[in-house]
Amino acid sequence: MSMLRSVCQLRVGVTTQKPCLHPSILFSFSLSHNTHTLTLTSFPRTFRFHPPSLPLSPFVPFMPPKATASYGTGASAAAEGDRPREILVQHLLVKEDDQKLLLDIQQRISSGEDLSDLAVEYSLCPSKEEGGMLGWVRKGQMVPEFEEAAFTAPLNKVVSCKTKFGWHLLQVLSEREESILQDIQPDELHVKIQDPSFFDGAQLIDVREPEEVAKASLPGFTVLPLRQFGSWGPEITTKFDPQKDTYVLCHHGMRSLQVAKWLQSQGFRKVYNLSGGIHAYAVQVDPSVPTY
Repeated sequence: MSMLRSVCQLRVGVTTQKPCLHPSILFSFSLSHNTHTLTLTSFPRTFRFHPPSLPLSPFVPFMPPKATASYGTGASAAAEGDRPREILVQHLLVKEDDQKLLLDIQQRISSGEDLSDLAVEYSLCPSKEEGGMLGWVRKGQMVPEFEEAAFTAPLNKVVSCKTKFGWHLLQVLSEREESILQDIQPDELHVKIQDPSFFDGAQLIDVREPEEVAKASLPGFTVLPLRQFGSWGPEITTKFDPQKDTYVLCHHGMRSLQVAKWLQSQGFRKVYNLSGGIHAYAVQVDPSVPTY
């Protein structure tokens, strides 16, 4: 999807996994139940990630705003605070020695043309196929020059920077607080479950299959079988609030980790994976829960 992701890492140097969702990107999980692994396959429906920082309902499809942009330089942009954040970036890349083209594009942006349209026509980065969209990025994922320009750029203002790959014109479309994904130990979850108020502020997801849930289960968890991902995946933000703490479990913690990572990519702000799954919970914390 972007040069800032694994497909295009030669451009900006990012080695992180590309996001699971983006406008026009088809996505799904296929599950090998024996090995508890997930792979990307083609999916017959398109569902889009809506960044929660935008002033829109998180339950509607997201399309990046077509803002009228002015042209400036990253060096002159005011720096933001130090709080951890992620930014939604699109860009255009031209050769270092192609100054005439660079100036022409800058003038066209100043005249009101959209960076994404120009990226499709002129960018050297493979992200041109997505209108230059790089997706959500955080500090440490980009080469220093690009990162400095991106994280000091005002929203919707096109700024320029130069890297070893050439000249970049980039635009930050939105920002949000950096999401959290971490393991939670069985004893920690057990303590939380004992507090009735915990269920008011948290949402719990069990991704095991119905026959597994019949053998052993924990209170308060909504069952979303991973094999049925195609039925609940596209509507995940209509069923759950991305702003609430979300806890995911499976048998041994592997399938749930995959889903937790996917939820994070959908904009869920705090996602917790039960380490060791319900098996570890039964063995370490509550022997009344059957093992299988």
